[in-house]
Amino acid sequence: MSTRNLDALFSPQRIALIGASRREGSVGAVLARNLLEGGFQGAVMPVHPDADAIGSTFAYRSVADLPAAPDLAVIATPPPTVPGLIAELAGRGCRAAVVISAGFGEAGGDGADLKQAMLDAARPHLLRIVGPNCLGVMSPAIGLNASFAATRPRAGGLALVAQSGAVAAAALDWADARGYGFSRIITLGDMADVDFGDVLDALALDAQTRAVLLYVESITEARKFMSAARMAGRTKPVAVIKAGRSAAGAKAAMSHTGALAGADLVYDAAFRRAGLLRVYELRELFDAVTTLTSGIRVRGERLAIVTNGGGAGVMAVDSLEVRGGCLAELSPDTLAALNAFLPKAWSKGDPVDILGDATPERYRKAIETVLADPGADALLVLNCPTAVADSTDAARAVVDAVSARQPRPAVLTAWLGQTHAADGRVLFAQNGIPTHETPDEAARAFMHLADHARNQALLTEIPAAMPPADAAAAQGVVDKVLAEGRTLLTDPEAKAVLKAYGVEIAETLEAADPAEAGRIAEAIGGPVALKILSPDITHKSDVGGVMLGLSGPKDVEAAAAAMLERVKAAAPKARLAGFMVQAMAARPHARELLAGLSVDPTFGPVVLFGAGGTAVELLADRTIGLPPLNDHLARDMIGRTRIARLLGAYRDLPAADVAAVADTLIRLSRLAVDLPQVVELDINPLLADEHGVLALDARIRVTTAAEAARRRPAIAPYPQGLTEAIEIGGEALTVRPILPSDAQGLVDLVEKSAPEDVRLRFEGGMRHLPAALAGRLSQIDYDREMALVAVSPGGDILGVSRLAADPDGIEAEFALMVRTDRQHNGLGHVLLQRVVDYGRKRGLKRIWGQVARHNARMLAVSRDLGFRPEAAEDAAHVHMAIDLQPQAAPA
Repeated sequence: MSTRNLDALFSPQRIALIGASRREGSVGAVLARNLLEGGFQGAVMPVHPDADAIGSTFAYRSVADLPAAPDLAVIATPPPTVPGLIAELAGRGCRAAVVISAGFGEAGGDGADLKQAMLDAARPHLLRIVGPNCLGVMSPAIGLNASFAATRPRAGGLALVAQSGAVAAAALDWADARGYGFSRIITLGDMADVDFGDVLDALALDAQTRAVLLYVESITEARKFMSAARMAGRTKPVAVIKAGRSAAGAKAAMSHTGALAGADLVYDAAFRRAGLLRVYELRELFDAVTTLTSGIRVRGERLAIVTNGGGAGVMAVDSLEVRGGCLAELSPDTLAALNAFLPKAWSKGDPVDILGDATPERYRKAIETVLADPGADALLVLNCPTAVADSTDAARAVVDAVSARQPRPAVLTAWLGQTHAADGRVLFAQNGIPTHETPDEAARAFMHLADHARNQALLTEIPAAMPPADAAAAQGVVDKVLAEGRTLLTDPEAKAVLKAYGVEIAETLEAADPAEAGRIAEAIGGPVALKILSPDITHKSDVGGVMLGLSGPKDVEAAAAAMLERVKAAAPKARLAGFMVQAMAARPHARELLAGLSVDPTFGPVVLFGAGGTAVELLADRTIGLPPLNDHLARDMIGRTRIARLLGAYRDLPAADVAAVADTLIRLSRLAVDLPQVVELDINPLLADEHGVLALDARIRVTTAAEAARRRPAIAPYPQGLTEAIEIGGEALTVRPILPSDAQGLVDLVEKSAPEDVRLRFEGGMRHLPAALAGRLSQIDYDREMALVAVSPGGDILGVSRLAADPDGIEAEFALMVRTDRQHNGLGHVLLQRVVDYGRKRGLKRIWGQVARHNARMLAVSRDLGFRPEAAEDAAHVHMAIDLQPQAAPA
């Protein structure tokens, strides 16, 4: 991951255009016109082997002839020439290039060789490459249009990042007609070098960008993308369209989980976990980002509606429910208040139909009354034009009602029609109230707000240490299976792995032949299930290998003999190892669920949950989450399925133990992190009732360690291995990575420290640590940050040390704070030493920090650990830094 030299892409001073042309209609001519006529104030240097000038601008015959090194080069020449040009440019000091040229190939052939040669030429000089096969890049605020787009975009606060140049061109044309403006437009093309992760990292800190629009066809490096997307998602709204939603081409899988874990579902899960909002149409993309940047925030998915037309309200409700929202349930007090002034024929509920003759005053009072109801997360106000009421006057009433409340309430509007609605829409736009043309669009906008709020909540969920497990026992089972040359575990082996991770299983006994099966059934003493045991048969019921409710040794022995013949006929090549006998699970209230793991080629291991049973593929009721999970994330997964509604109490069925279901998903997520050799895991059915859960049937497929090493979780798990016990001043303390639950501990740490120590740590007049900042400091991305806390036996945080690495993973800034009453005993020294050790193991080359000149203790601690002062950026601070070189082995 790197933002290095991307400033040359966004804000160059000198640009070389290689492949400039005077031939009308050619890509080189359009590029030249856009660069020379876009208003760019820097130098544009066309390169053409024969022309003296391009458009009235002097042209140079070669890169070597350029009078100065360009910051940015735009290349539109045949692919075979590109690697040599990149080498020349890099040697001259050029820092970024946009390769417009196509024909570099996806894999194999000369094109792929050229692509690698191009990268090899750039790498020694850290020259960054956008493309090849892209439309170009634009920064409208500085007049930079290094593209062959037909539209010259307006300047504004939106950044557009797209893999497809054609889609970007269409989006720019569509946006221009509607007045949208852009801070940056980047088309990535084949993403040979610069990809979504790089650009998102840069845009997260870009002051000109208020929101980001993504058009994604594929992600190349999942952890890099997730880390950058989560950083961008924290700072500004990010909306994304993902192309390629169909399941066509999905790989054949041995398990239900593998078959159901489609790539589009995985992308959905990744976008949610990164705090991004996924949309499905180009217009919706712009509508969504407009809504998200309006300043409106919602708490949930309950929408109240005030309308002067019942039909319009019904349309809004239909759209709302299709998208997963719900109507607000207005309180009796609210209904009574509305009843006091509305006509007798009003709807008596939500939607609040105030009738077609509604006056502005009726609108105003209805809005004020509904906004006061705590059961509504937002209000949608609808208006249908009528001959007895003026739509513009109604709009003024809405503006007055909204403006009178502070803080500003979450109100959206939809004024239907065209002629009569136009003035009202203008009023809303002038007063910052989102407005839409149809009830459907307005309801969709509300759900954009609700979905984004929910995804932002998921973004802050960082799982801590996971539940205990006997990982060694599970690994032993996997190693034994692989040593025998198998990749499929038998049911007993799969259940042994699950048991090691604390998943409740139905105990299974193995029988070598029908007679032994009968004896086991007699020992069990009640109804049993009989199943064929074979390393080659995955779905036993498909070959007649399952019989349920058998009683007595004779019936079981006879059933086993018949099963043996049946299975031999249905699967003649399968190896048959005997039978499995289980006591029938007497759980009459149980719901059949599916839980499992699969491995996505891009995002690595994923956890799947949904409806189970024999019709699982037909029902296709499932959701996916990225490990690691915690309780909140697991419950969110459960809540996204249709079967979640059946887990509650209804009719004579008590509610199922949802906590046990969530715990099972958490345990599976740990298994995915601990045992990357597990590539498919299927529990079907997982029975859930009021007593908990029970895994009746399990399938697991594994692969070699070498193959597994190529897949890792897209989100870095909690680094439990950094936890250690230390002793300071005779007191036993624990040093461990910070947890999201430590937010209050950080607040207390600041509260119990002297004002001077707080000022030195936070460089300002802050005396108390705000809860929002404490949450940000405790909810970190372990892939790019590390914070270690020292915790007392009573649970108090006594000190914290922190590293924040740059996106390149080359250097990091440190910070340190120790509670005032725990200073002078070496704790600060230990904490800083630990993060330096961590940085060295991670491969950082340098750690630095800005230390106040009069902070003698911090200067002394850092010097003791090898930090040395460098040139200070200001008179008040000392820039302390340490180079992390591999330590020499002792002589």
